[in-house]
Amino acid sequence: MPSAGSTGQPLPSADVLREAVAVPGGLWRDIRVVAETGSTNSDLLAEARGGLAEGAVLVAGAQSAGRGRMGRQWVSQPGAALTFSVLLRPAAVPQGSRGWLSLLAGVAVVSAVRAETTVDASLKWPNDVQVNGAKLAGILAEQAGGAVVVGIGINVSSGRDELPVPTATSLALEGADPGAGALLVSVLGELERWYRAWAGARGDAAASGLHEEYQRRCGTLGRQVRVSLPGGRTVTGTARAVDPAGRLVVESAAGPVPVSAGDVIHVR
Repeated sequence: MPSAGSTGQPLPSADVLREAVAVPGGLWRDIRVVAETGSTNSDLLAEARGGLAEGAVLVAGAQSAGRGRMGRQWVSQPGAALTFSVLLRPAAVPQGSRGWLSLLAGVAVVSAVRAETTVDASLKWPNDVQVNGAKLAGILAEQAGGAVVVGIGINVSSGRDELPVPTATSLALEGADPGAGALLVSVLGELERWYRAWAGARGDAAASGLHEEYQRRCGTLGRQVRVSLPGGRTVTGTARAVDPAGRLVVESAAGPVPVSAGDVIHVR
């Protein structure tokens, strides 16, 4: 995930975050803020293997070994982005439904960005957060036994020359400056709300309302897309829906094709 901390507003202390989100009976319990680490996901995955309980949040001012989906690196200048990971243990959710966690996190980030700013954020399937086709945030979910660690990186104060790729953007470039602390608290609140609903429905995205909300926030639907699949295959057509399993359904010349993983290019 990208790095965070110095060029934008400083991150709040762990004590301030605990006061804001670690309420009695709430999900978030173990909240830490570090100046720098290799990867917040790697750190929490190691602790998850050691038995760390659900509800841990690790926020980093900078990361030296951040990564994104499909093994990619995602590099940003220190202070340019908000990066953190959370540890979840969805024990009641069947293994086959846990892929929804990264999509759930995407819904949470979009909802928080819209709540804290005037930025018109949307989701590019499966979980990139975009503004007018430019990437604002990325999400990576990784599993260790019964635990899932979800890492989130949001470009907050990055200037054009600080972004990792020309197709990225930041809240600052979109005319917004919500403050890293306020945005983090909002994302954690949305994460908790959707996670409790989804886990309480035993991972049923439709019953929890997550499926409907995801489709409402997904800017991929209705567009002509080209999906690059593992193994070098491609599927081209119109993105019609996201099915209850979280797959993108592409209406191709040969008929509907459900896609479970791949890189999506919006053709128009």
